[in-house]
Amino acid sequence: MKEEFLHYLWKYSLYDPDKLLDNEGNKIEILNPGEYNRDSGPDFFSARLRIAGMVWAGNVEIHVRASDFDNHKHNIDPVYDNVILHVVIENDRRIYNSRGEEVLTAELVFSASVYEKYMNLVNNPFIIACQSSINELDPLHIRHWLSSIVIERIQEKSEQIMKTLSMTGNDWEETFYRQLSRYFGFRVNTGPFEMLAAALPFKIIRKHSDNLFQIEALLYGTGGMLDEGLFREAVNDDYYLALTREYKILSAKYSLRPVHGWIWKFARLRPANFPTIRISQLASMLTVTGGLFSRTLDAVDITTLRNLFEVTASEYWDDHFVFGKGSRRYQKNTGSQATDLLLINAVIPVVFVYGKTRDSYEICERAISFLEDINPEENSIIGEWRTAGLKADSAFMTQGLIQLRNSYCKKRRCLDCRIGAELISLGKPFKKSDELILESPPSPLKGG
Repeated sequence: MKEEFLHYLWKYSLYDPDKLLDNEGNKIEILNPGEYNRDSGPDFFSARLRIAGMVWAGNVEIHVRASDFDNHKHNIDPVYDNVILHVVIENDRRIYNSRGEEVLTAELVFSASVYEKYMNLVNNPFIIACQSSINELDPLHIRHWLSSIVIERIQEKSEQIMKTLSMTGNDWEETFYRQLSRYFGFRVNTGPFEMLAAALPFKIIRKHSDNLFQIEALLYGTGGMLDEGLFREAVNDDYYLALTREYKILSAKYSLRPVHGWIWKFARLRPANFPTIRISQLASMLTVTGGLFSRTLDAVDITTLRNLFEVTASEYWDDHFVFGKGSRRYQKNTGSQATDLLLINAVIPVVFVYGKTRDSYEICERAISFLEDINPEENSIIGEWRTAGLKADSAFMTQGLIQLRNSYCKKRRCLDCRIGAELISLGKPFKKSDELILESPPSPLKGG
């Protein structure tokens, strides 16, 4: 039996209180189970209990067996000297703290059905362990939990954004440009796009924001795509040669050093997703008058925001997928689905983090509202939830479901999940029925 399960029972009083007794058979009345501690030290801080009319205040330590207190060297650690109660399943030994004082130990008695439900979940062969029973819960209860999970997902993404912000000297435009470029690779070319953005600072692009051709020359050239021999058919291609000439001038002016052209991946990609096409679309995106990041922050509705990022590659690419080789003619736009993925994964997280650093609930709330206005994503994870009976109605919900599956279900963190915790305890009353987890995700404007 894992101690984590015992922590869960203790915090929410899912045990028989009449059988929690001291060495003399006196009932131990729990006035406050204490504050749950995931770091080093006792498991619960500042607990309060009453024994034979006397109130005690201090910490609570929980183990499967009493002897674990000594096995874990708590008996020689002064940090545990303020433990007023040692809660165990098996009281197999008297224990003492580093001062030689005996620590009161009491056995926890609970219903076998609660443990059975817990084991059924953690040992379930499906990744979504509760898929056969999740419909037993109130949909509003599930949605409320997903709202917290979405914030947790954005908070995780914020770590990389803040790291990039620090690397760029707190330059939000540069940070936004790098984040945007990174996700423009759509997984397969994420690395190459990151390298390109790092090699070509946004301050250079900003100087040419009114000239699409020059921005394309900067991106293709610094991306190594104008390297001789990379596209054999391009040796007599007028557009390719013009880009090459322009880049020679610009690279000399700004002392640019290209990345290697061989890093780009074309295999197993639909031609419309070739990096040659994506770079042109990125160039088109960066020609926004007034600055892309500023315009993004000014957007107050999803239509305005989407219009900034739903762009078309330059005219050359209407009948090309690579340099020097013609193809069937049609415009290469990003498309609504690709645009929405870019908004979900790159744009909205940066807006949220920007609002967080400015202590602006209004900006944070606007970022969240954008997710609610975007159509639900379609992928294998969302398909798994649909099979379990949960159908998403927006990107806000799909982001929550993706986070729930990857960070909770996959890792069997059922006790930290409000859905799993509720299912395990079904039929048992909670002191806090709206927070049935050991530890809640952080609030939008607090660190986490």
